[in-house]
Amino acid sequence: MAEFTMELNDEQKEVRDWLHGFAADVIRPAAAEWDEREETPWPVIQEAAKVGIYSLDFYAQQYFDPTGLGIPMAMEELFWGDAGIALSIVGTGLAAVGVLANGTEEQIGTWIPQMYGDANDVKVAAFCSSEPDAGSDVASMRTRAVYDEAKDEWVINGTKTWATNGGIANVHVVVAVVDPELGSKGHASFIVPPGTPGLSQGQKFKKHGIRASHTAEVVLENVRVPGSCLLGGKEKLDERLARARERAKASSGERLKNAAMATFEASRPAVGAMAVGTARAAYEVALDYATTREQFGRPIIDNQGVAFQLADMRTQIDAARLLVWRASWMAVNGKPFTAAEGSMSKLFASETAKKVTAQAIQILGGNGYTREYPVERMHRDSAIYTIFEGTSEIQRLVIARTLSGMPIR
Repeated sequence: MAEFTMELNDEQKEVRDWLHGFAADVIRPAAAEWDEREETPWPVIQEAAKVGIYSLDFYAQQYFDPTGLGIPMAMEELFWGDAGIALSIVGTGLAAVGVLANGTEEQIGTWIPQMYGDANDVKVAAFCSSEPDAGSDVASMRTRAVYDEAKDEWVINGTKTWATNGGIANVHVVVAVVDPELGSKGHASFIVPPGTPGLSQGQKFKKHGIRASHTAEVVLENVRVPGSCLLGGKEKLDERLARARERAKASSGERLKNAAMATFEASRPAVGAMAVGTARAAYEVALDYATTREQFGRPIIDNQGVAFQLADMRTQIDAARLLVWRASWMAVNGKPFTAAEGSMSKLFASETAKKVTAQAIQILGGNGYTREYPVERMHRDSAIYTIFEGTSEIQRLVIARTLSGMPIR
């Protein structure tokens, strides 16, 4: 087990500096343009692929870092560059992780390369879980997958929403209900290969922030996929469903729902790291502005009202990063989140990002409210962190339940 540390080793520092350079030299100069265009920044993703950032190998190396700090470090630096473009770069990873976590070796080897493509022909993938009536409440999912034994095919029907890369992806990973009586335990994940009839893009969302990241509905109408596209295979699914049915006899539906919520706990620190990156970026802009902007013959940082704001901003950012690092270390070392430490890290970091970016606008005054300065965009981007991967209200609910042991609603 790796010891918990607040110091990056030499290799981690080298990777951090490399990512920071890419964020500063490639992502930031393109940020305003793609925010205005509200389109996927294909040229930037291609540049990331050329240098090795947009690849499964890179994220696997960070994921298997024994300290647990590889992923949060990478997320912070990329999102320091720009949240919308960074999400376009890392969004495919959601689908790839879904296959890595549940797929067979053959499925992993077949589908993940098709998710990324190569530097000359980049591809993206989409992970489709949320639905119009089932976001945080995963037990309410309605998309159904029915097995056609005669043809060894699964038939999928339903609508997914808030899917990053939804509809434009080369490969879609779709979570669907296979046994409605088991609630969230009756779900399974499926690969929908490129060009499969019946899958189409629904509404593309015009968003408040992260506008360079494509977000859309995915409509599935009698989508047929081969039995080999069930992640993990049917034998494994049948065994899992049989165990779930046995446990369901002695378990309440509430307990099943809580178990489903717990599966998201380990991924939340990564979102917290994204929020830390955005907050840090806004703080640095505000600090630079406060030390160079003069009013009444002196830099505005000489005013206590401004200086104290910056002091609070820096303190909150550092505190958020420490919560993220603690939860990330716990996750990679198999430490149970007995106090919902994953949710704590996301809750505090996401709320910090909203607050710090708002303070940055205030420090820049009228300039901060214009698109001539990036803090306006950073503030819009920061709003998403309190919403996706579980809202702040859901995080508080998860934390409260671990503290009380009661089914708080």
